[in-house]
Amino acid sequence: MEFIRNHTRKGAAARRLATVTAVVAAVALLAGCASDTGTDSAGGGGGTDGDLSITFIPKQLNNPYTDVVLGGGEAGAEEAGFAATEVVGPLEASASSQVSFINAETQAGTKVIVIAANDPDAVGPALEEARAAGAKIVAFDSDTNPKYRDVFISQVVAKDVALIQVELIAEQIGGSGEIAILSATANATNQNEWIKFMEEELASNPAYKDITLVAKVYGDDDDTKSFQEAQGLMQAYPNLKGIVSPTTVGIAATARYLSTSEYKGKVALTGLGLPNEMRPFVKDETVTAFALWDPAQLGYVAAFAGKALADGDITGAEGDTFEAGELGEREVGADGIVIVGPPTVFDADNIDEYDF
Repeated sequence: MEFIRNHTRKGAAARRLATVTAVVAAVALLAGCASDTGTDSAGGGGGTDGDLSITFIPKQLNNPYTDVVLGGGEAGAEEAGFAATEVVGPLEASASSQVSFINAETQAGTKVIVIAANDPDAVGPALEEARAAGAKIVAFDSDTNPKYRDVFISQVVAKDVALIQVELIAEQIGGSGEIAILSATANATNQNEWIKFMEEELASNPAYKDITLVAKVYGDDDDTKSFQEAQGLMQAYPNLKGIVSPTTVGIAATARYLSTSEYKGKVALTGLGLPNEMRPFVKDETVTAFALWDPAQLGYVAAFAGKALADGDITGAEGDTFEAGELGEREVGADGIVIVGPPTVFDADNIDEYDF
């Protein structure tokens, strides 16, 4: 397993992108909060390519993690030369909530649709219609069924995401005891793949033979529901020693609950979180360590992949390569998957080095 677990800063290119997209993400967040229609848009910059348009459809709008991803996507779209960039999507992450937005983009003649699927199959027929109308489909963050898209931009190797979370929780509970998982939606492709690998690792690795997974609950990437699910876990499992939340909304909500409860310091929490959201909970010792990749890079690479598809430079076949701006060349792997980079572990020693 490959992941970053040192206390050095990332490379210069990654730092520049993180700085730029942090500003863009802040603007995107303000725009999203001001919108009641479930849409946001931004025009491309200089050097654009005719009427080439790209639209990002996240799982839901007004999600802090999503805002950072979209900030990177908008920065990448501008650098890649798209003439028009839009962000549209639902305010709630349900299985079918993205279909109407896909249909609208098909009618508008959008050239590239970048989507994080709430359900791998529910969006399928709409994406097929979009492709028949000439759109290129880039899945990112959460994959569709592969037959419905051209490429999938993945954060990291899925198994690595699972293994680092198991390793972190095992360290924090001393290698034994009951743990639970607080996930996003029950149909989220990425969450379910990580959970599957976590369960396999817990069952097969002798190092984890004394750890018991007692529950999996779903907060639907809603802050209030995630907070309530964390509360419910503690009531239902009084011997619980740790919670793994592989979702930025879930881990922040759970940390907020634990930080003011009798369980602070007694129940470990790890998973996938944003450094800026988790910093106070690391500082007050509610959370020891958690992991994530740079979300801005996910959107950034997705934009360049969309441009390469639209230009005919790649088809999504294994071995295809394309340039992703300052992040350099990327290669399409098996099943049309492009990997962005390894996860990073954040703790008290390095969390102040990151700003997203």
